[in-house]
Amino acid sequence: MFPFAAIACYHDIAKAQSTKQTIDIKMETYQRGVASMLQKFSKTRKISSYPWLAAAVAFSFQLPALAQTADSAAAKDAAATAPAAAAPASPFTANVTIASQYVSRGFRQTWGKPAIQGGVDYAHPSGLFAGTWMSSVSDHFIEGGSVEWDLYGGYTGTAGDFTYTGQIYYYLYPGAEASFAKTKYNYGEAVASLTYKWFNVKYWLTYTPDYFGYNSATLGIGSGQHSRGSGYLDLNGTFDLGSGYSLLLHYGNERVRNFSAYSFQDGKVALSKAFDGGWTVTGAVTKGWGKNGVYDRYTTGVLNSAGQAEVSNPLATTLVLSLTKTF
Repeated sequence: MFPFAAIACYHDIAKAQSTKQTIDIKMETYQRGVASMLQKFSKTRKISSYPWLAAAVAFSFQLPALAQTADSAAAKDAAATAPAAAAPASPFTANVTIASQYVSRGFRQTWGKPAIQGGVDYAHPSGLFAGTWMSSVSDHFIEGGSVEWDLYGGYTGTAGDFTYTGQIYYYLYPGAEASFAKTKYNYGEAVASLTYKWFNVKYWLTYTPDYFGYNSATLGIGSGQHSRGSGYLDLNGTFDLGSGYSLLLHYGNERVRNFSAYSFQDGKVALSKAFDGGWTVTGAVTKGWGKNGVYDRYTTGVLNSAGQAEVSNPLATTLVLSLTKTF
């Protein structure tokens, strides 16, 4: 009976190979059975008289070690062939731009000269975000200014095909001041944005006392008035043309509170081409319109090399070329 009992028990072990725990239990039971039957068998016969039986017994006691070796080898093979886990995407992005000039809301803020720009953004999975952005500017447009520094943060979310965003901006112009009125250019805006597929609408509302330093002292209109509550309607259509090309159509309308003569409109058409590696090339044509030509001979009073005050129309039609790298 011993050989048949051993074979039967061995088949039980083979059937239980689906899990290591079951194999270990069967092996332990099997070895105890073998040892017990071997003890009974040896009382009547010499095992050495049955060399095949001695070999079978020796092999049976090696099965657990073989099973463990097989498990270890399988684990190593799985580890070797499993794809490496993808690194989580960084919540931070950065960008650097070189532009032929800096134009914002139709105004040429570098007075027709090149601009260097860059920013860093943080986006949390919850929809919260924050960032900062800087650009060179001209003191012919912003007296005493050489840098615009933007700080912003907010929340964005989606509802079906709609994307909604609320954020706060604050614009700093370090060292800049309208000297004759002792007024800073710094100001802040609250922004509400809604996007549906290719169309986006934003509204920018000034929450600081002045919009870009506009008040009675700097504009020479009225007495003690400020421009808090000014608003900018910002309409944009972005169209994917394929092969990395996209087209942007923009229209903006700024209403300067208490100083309607200084309200303005602007438009832009921009064509962009995205390349591998985070590179984007953009060409844009911009144009602004002021009321009654109020911006046609704009000056901050800064003198040029000839000792004359620089005068220009910052809303004139302008071609802007730029190269951006996103990280």
